This record gives sequence, structure tokens and C-alpha cells, in this order.
Amino acid sequence: MNRLQKLTLHLMVWLFLITLFTFVATGGFESSRGVYILFIGLSVFNVVIFYLNLYVLIPLTLDKRRFFLWMMGCLGIVLVFLAIKYGFTFYVYKMSGLKLVSSQKEMVFSEPAKQLLSTFITNGFFVFLSTVYKFTVDWFFNEREKTELEKQKLTAELAFLKSQINPHFLFNSLNNIYSLAYQKSDAAPNAILKLSEIMRYMLYESNDSKVSLEKEIGYLKSFIELQKLRFKGDAQVVLEIEGQVAQQQIVPLLLISFVENAFKHGLATDKNHPIHINISVFEDNLMFTIKNRKNLQNKDQTGGIGMINVVRRLDLTYPGKYKLNVENREEDYFSELYLNL
Repeated sequence: MNRLQKLTLHLMVWLFLITLFTFVATGGFESSRGVYILFIGLSVFNVVIFYLNLYVLIPLTLDKRRFFLWMMGCLGIVLVFLAIKYGFTFYVYKMSGLKLVSSQKEMVFSEPAKQLLSTFITNGFFVFLSTVYKFTVDWFFNEREKTELEKQKLTAELAFLKSQINPHFLFNSLNNIYSLAYQKSDAAPNAILKLSEIMRYMLYESNDSKVSLEKEIGYLKSFIELQKLRFKGDAQVVLEIEGQVAQQQIVPLLLISFVENAFKHGLATDKNHPIHINISVFEDNLMFTIKNRKNLQNKDQTGGIGMINVVRRLDLTYPGKYKLNVENREEDYFSELYLNL
């Protein structure tokens, strides 16, 4: 809200409140002109008290933690405007020539101590009201700022987690291609081409917060093809797709770590126990499962970055909307991910 909009809003609110107060206090349209002037004038003084505390006293004292000075200032405002209001009331009645009916005269001038106490309380109320308004506005502003900072922090963390995927994946893929090149395999050029396609997706097509599930599955298929080249066609993989995937979206590069770990730490060449991947979409939910035979000869203990990354990204992007079950069984690994898309 810009300054002009804020000024207009405040003006409209005060006009409404002053009109309502004057109408109620004077008994409607049956009062004399002097009564209207009196109560409108007193209402304007209340508005001045409100903003004097809000924009002068609080910034000079309370915002600087000078609490005693603020209390003394509040008392000063209350007493000064007590005198101003009394003088204004006396002027309207005595000097302006505007007459009050007897009941209104009695209301204004009978029992001076009672009227002074009422005015004192009213002044104090508007000081209190402006203080509450100040703290409320500051609280909402701080909460909004805190929310924005949290969003920026989460965005930065997600960007960092995503950036970890690329070197992690690239490191493993280059190792595979190096192995093919070292063996002078004819599959090496095709593997480089596949890696190029995969990196294009990772760099250019996965920059949005969510991507098409169909594209993400296409990326997984390209990765599997790259792995098959590494194993010279001996990699045993069963990929099942069920349901309508074209209309669904998913956080990019979320499923790759499961497949990557299956090839890196599992046994991919067992025809009797292939790497089995199932992606099922029903309504707005996704069920992803992957099972692979353990490679008992694999002594690599450097893995784990990918899965830690996946869990953190799930916490940030699907809070309360996912269930992950990872089982390290005696002969195989089994992972099951449920997502509410």
C-alpha cells in the first residue's frame, strides 16, 4: 500500500468514526449546531492525540527503548489535551454565540470533576489505541518480513541442493564413460551423446520449481539408456508406467537419486532379479517404487549424498505431502515414495 492509499484509508476510517460518534453522542439530528461543532471538535482532538503519539512520541522514545520518557510524554499529552479540550468546550459555549439546550449544557458543564476525569480517560484511551496500533502494524510487518526471509532461505537452500545433483550425477556418469573409453568400447560416443541430452535437460529444462512428470520420466529413461551402454546391454531394468502422467507435474530431478543408487550400489546384470521400477499415477497422487538386488562385491562407501539430498528436498517442497520408505533388506534394497502432487 503506497502513501496516498494509506492516507485515504485512514481518512475514510476517521470520517466514519467521527460521524458515528457525533451522531450517537448528540442523539441524532435533533441537536443544535453548537453541539455538533463541540463533538466534532473533540473528536478531531482525539485524532490528533492518536497521531501525535504514533508518529512523534513513539519514534522519539519507545522505539529507542526510552520507556520512562515515553510514559512521561503520554502523561503530558493527556494533560495538555485535557486543558485544550476544556478550553475548546468553554469557547464553544461562551464565546461563539452558539447555544446549547439545558440538557446538553448540563451534560457538558455539570460536575466538572466528572467531566475532567472522563476527558482524561478518553485522552488516555487514544494514546493507548495508537500504541496498540503501532505494535500491531509492526508485528504484521515483522511477520511478513520474517516469512519473506524464510522463503528466500528455502529458495537458496533448494538451489544449493539442486546444484549438488549435477556434479554428483556428472561425477558418476563421467566415471562410467571413462570406463567405456578405457575399454575402447564403441558405446562411448553414444554414451557421451546421451550424457549431453541429459545435461541439457538438467541445465535448461529443469529450472522451474516443477516440471512435467512426462519429461521427468523421459529423463529417467535417458539415464537408464546411458547405464545400459555402460553395461554393454547387459543391464536388466524393468520400468513400468501406470496412469495418466501427461497432466501431472513434479519437482525436477527428484527421482533420479533412487535410480542412480540402484545402478551404483546394486546388481544390475542379474536377469532373474532386474532393477524393477514402477511409477503409478492415480488422481493427484504418485507412487514410485524401486527394488534392486544387492551387489555384495560393491565396497563403495562414499555414496549417500543423493539420498540425503532427496529427503531434504522432499521436506522443503512436499512438507506433509509425502511418505518415504527405504528398506535395506538382506538380499536387496527397496524404496517406496508416495507423493501428493
